[in-house]
Amino acid sequence: MGTALVTGASAGLGLEFAWQLATARHDLVLVARDEERLRRLARSLSAAAGVHVEVLAADLSDRAATERVADRLRSPERPVGLLVNNAGFGLGQRFTTGDLAREEEAFDVMVRAVLVLSHAAAGAMRARGRGAVLNVGSVAALTAGSTYAAHKAWVRTFTEGLAVELAGTGVTATVVSPGFTRTEFQERAGLDARRIPSAAWLDAEDVVARALADVRRGVVLSTPSLRYTLAAGLLRVLPRGAVRALGARRMPPADAR
Repeated sequence: MGTALVTGASAGLGLEFAWQLATARHDLVLVARDEERLRRLARSLSAAAGVHVEVLAADLSDRAATERVADRLRSPERPVGLLVNNAGFGLGQRFTTGDLAREEEAFDVMVRAVLVLSHAAAGAMRARGRGAVLNVGSVAALTAGSTYAAHKAWVRTFTEGLAVELAGTGVTATVVSPGFTRTEFQERAGLDARRIPSAAWLDAEDVVARALADVRRGVVLSTPSLRYTLAAGLLRVLPRGAVRALGARRMPPADAR
């Protein structure tokens, strides 16, 4: 079934990607910062699914660490057939009053690392004539709420451009754009999940299953629910002034950290 490399594999959607890919008999390369957590996961995946699992501990906000992951993607002896660029996090702060170092870290993980790893993977895959890049975006890409939204807007546009460039090569590019999904993301971002209507929530299992199904079909823009497909359509046709007003309502408090 080939090998898949998943970033941010130790929690949230990355963890669900790892389990679903292992169940589908893909060997795995797991990437995250916490090596011990990755090793525990690797043992569980190998025991449950009988697949080979590599652990590659790397902080994707660090350029040298990101390059080590890129080197693994370029390896002709151990080809990777699917790259899942999943690593990311919410900041829970305003840009002008927040910690600039945290903003730079988020940019490095959710923009620069996606660029570098996609370049490494797509180049190697194109030379072989097969493969897929799956970038985890967000419906937030269509909003005006934060630098997180800006990062995900870049991921969306970048993936579409990559798909255009790869057309006819045997390699595909897909961006999945979920909405609120039940993972550790909200807690880590300091968001109060109780303020979000229950109807807005998606299950990680469903998001990942839809994303992987769309990768297999060669879909470029994957939105893993009807309600978020409708929401995305509405955000695209609303006047941008209205979209900005919605973003202002969702802005974290000025003293949030």
